Amino acid sequence: MPRVCFLLKVRAGRLAEYRERHEAVWPEMRAALSAAGWRNYSLFLRDDGLLVGYLETDDFAAAQAAMAATDVNARWQAEMAPYFEALDGAAPDEAVQPLTEIFHLD
Repeated sequence: MPRVCFLLKVRAGRLAEYRERHEAVWPEMRAALSAAGWRNYSLFLRDDGLLVGYLETDDFAAAQAAMAATDVNARWQAEMAPYFEALDGAAPDEAVQPLTEIFHLD
């Protein structure tokens, strides 16, 4: 199964609030991610704001498109955007640029 990893940067002054928001992700957002094919999805946050996302999906472009078609994703992304640096006007999920996997130990 393809694995996807990406980086974003959370604003230094919003780290605690960002963590709190992810302790209570909306049930409908969790359901939409699952329905769109996002599996084993994890976020890791370093104290300097570096956010590492990881997920597994059969087709990342299709999984992103499925999420983009949901109202819950539009609402979630609008609420999350102020937490991030350097989005250049994009929603957080639009700013995601997957890293190239160069090694995997099975």
